[in-house]
Amino acid sequence: MNLQLAGKVALVTGASVGLGRAIAQMLAEEGCRLAIVARREERLQKAADEIAALGHARPLVVAADITERDAAELIKGKVLATFGRLDILVNNAGGSRPFDGLGTREQWDEAMALNFHAGRELAHAFVPVMQAQKFGRIINLTGGDEPLAINGGIPPNGATHIWAKSLSRVVGKDGITVNSIPPGRLHSEQIDEKLLPTEEAQRKWVAENCPAGYIGEPEDLAVLVAFLASPRARYITGQVIHVDGGARRFSH
Repeated sequence: MNLQLAGKVALVTGASVGLGRAIAQMLAEEGCRLAIVARREERLQKAADEIAALGHARPLVVAADITERDAAELIKGKVLATFGRLDILVNNAGGSRPFDGLGTREQWDEAMALNFHAGRELAHAFVPVMQAQKFGRIINLTGGDEPLAINGGIPPNGATHIWAKSLSRVVGKDGITVNSIPPGRLHSEQIDEKLLPTEEAQRKWVAENCPAGYIGEPEDLAVLVAFLASPRARYITGQVIHVDGGARRFSH
């Protein structure tokens, strides 16, 4: 299937490693011109070099902390100065925030800033651009909303899903779709180094939780991002689509 992505401009946050890196590479393979954002510039430059080595245009590299108050406008300025437009925004930056206790105000503020406010502000910064061109795709990588313990990274997932649904109803008439993808257990820095750092832990989790029988690869999620980013996915909006090998136990 031709996804009709050739020449589209895409911005991917958290693109230096793992899921973000795989998403950026797949969008490049589909013909997108890219801007990639992360805090760690050395890794971001390496990711850009790898994409260029595959024969694609080298992405615009923007080293930035998206939780900074002026980050959205700074990133917007650089993207528009280089490309003059933005068609696809992939909000991928974020992470789990387990607390020893109930969490302090500062810990909760940091978790909400990273996992909710930063992506929302980026989207709001680019919505007028997408409205003017009558096309846009906003895709939020979130996470599960089945809390097993106090974790500052979980409530922002629910907040993002509700905000994204609200935004989708406002901008649908402008040719803009807004969707959220909660990844399940996929091989990434967070899963392989923090959550399930040993082969034994991974095998145990799969046996107890995953009908597919294995932990997924970043590309298993990137293919969905590429489809949702395409003009062909025009009637899919306001949705929360899980990519987890069937691990989620709820039916809806």
